[in-house]
Amino acid sequence: MPSRPIRIAPSLLAADFARLGEEARAVAAAGADWLHLDIMDGHFVPNISFGPVVVKALRGQVDIPFDVHLMIAPADPYLAAFAEAGADLISVHPEAGPHLHRTLQTIRGLGKQAGVVLNPATPVSAVETVLDLCDLILVMSVNPGFGGQSFLESQLGKIASLRQMIDAHVARGGQPVALEVDGGVTARTAARCIEAGADVLVAGTAVFGAADYARAIADIRSAA
Repeated sequence: MPSRPIRIAPSLLAADFARLGEEARAVAAAGADWLHLDIMDGHFVPNISFGPVVVKALRGQVDIPFDVHLMIAPADPYLAAFAEAGADLISVHPEAGPHLHRTLQTIRGLGKQAGVVLNPATPVSAVETVLDLCDLILVMSVNPGFGGQSFLESQLGKIASLRQMIDAHVARGGQPVALEVDGGVTARTAARCIEAGADVLVAGTAVFGAADYARAIADIRSAA
């Protein structure tokens, strides 16, 4: 099993929306490394979640990093708002704007870490020319829009290809790039993701659907 440090990022999309602040505090206390925030616009993906006002309200509740995944199009007009709301890392889809390179530059110019998200049908080649601007690459192991979906086995090969790309990038003197997986991550699938090369795991239902958040996070971490 790889010895890379593993980070667990519970997805607030699976939390009780009537108690978001309490839920955020609970997973932070339970050992979460990051808090994953799925931003959906009902246009880029077939669902609506929450926006920068909610992110800002949550920022005062916990001090763990906010991993903000923008499933919105266009994304560029909202980058500053999410940065100001308290995002630490902002990830965008290549399909959500005309100039991915410029979008990543903008995120970094706002003082935030920048990520690129690859949908199941988006090829690895989408990040090859912008790797020097990436702090994170997120592989979607489900089609985005809804929580509770089953893990897509086809994405394990993509994770492995990205791990090779990132390692070669670092060997050439490039900065480290986190490799995150989101979708159907459980204690059962976590080990396979890590073996393929991931080092950040987003878990929604597997954490917030459990009776004991600390045990759920520990089980995923142990399996990984």
